[in-house]
Amino acid sequence: MKREGSVMKRIKIGGEFTASDIALGCFRIHTLSVKEADILLRTALEQGIDFFDHADIYGEGRGEELFAEAAGMKPDLREKIILQSKCGIRAASYDFSKEHILRAVDGSLKRLKTEYLDVLLLHRPDTLMEPEEVAETFHLLHSGGKVRYFGVSNHNSMQMELLSRYLDRKLIINQ
Repeated sequence: MKREGSVMKRIKIGGEFTASDIALGCFRIHTLSVKEADILLRTALEQGIDFFDHADIYGEGRGEELFAEAAGMKPDLREKIILQSKCGIRAASYDFSKEHILRAVDGSLKRLKTEYLDVLLLHRPDTLMEPEEVAETFHLLHSGGKVRYFGVSNHNSMQMELLSRYLDRKLIINQ
């Protein structure tokens, strides 16, 4: 519980924006009822948490749907929270192709009932990644207003360096 007078610490993410020091990971949110998810989200917001981490594979997309349902996703709330989602994992492989990333982002936007993601992460390294194709895809998503910032998850510094060579925007997160 929030103690009287306590304030959630805020941190600068990638030199671009500030967020709560604690992010709420939504990996298992799909196992909750709408009422339980609503309580979870209200409690997080009351405690000053405004950063919510998703992935298209969490609950096969149901996590994002339940989050949006519980949150109500009204414009006034959307502007107060930071939504991050991840993509790139398929059933038994990884896929950083343009087609897959675009389809995954469109799916996340639809499930989250929002017009944009604050952050999109590539979930795990794809050894067959074509960095030029990923860069083109990121450019399309950013210029189309669908994603504000980009990052990766579980990548090493060499993988990040390779991808960064082709990007017109910096990677701001390695989760």
